[in-house]
Amino acid sequence: MEVQYYQFKLKKDQKYIQLNHLLQVIDVVQTGGHAKLMIQDEMVSLNGQTETRVRKKLYEGDVIAFEDSQIEIINYEQAEEE
Repeated sequence: MEVQYYQFKLKKDQKYIQLNHLLQVIDVVQTGGHAKLMIQDEMVSLNGQTETRVRKKLYEGDVIAFEDSQIEIINYEQAEEE
């Protein structure tokens, strides 16, 4: 299975996004309850380590992996430069 790479751009005034919200925003899950189950079932990793904290704050540079996808959190300025 080939890994798909994505970037999530934080908004200009946003310092972080919670893990459960990120999964909803990028349409991996439809509800917060589904996100919670996915995280608590150890299906998500953060920077190479299994993550079970539902509301874990994700900052610039963090990399989230699940199933066949990997997402890097980037800041507003990085996105503008690309």
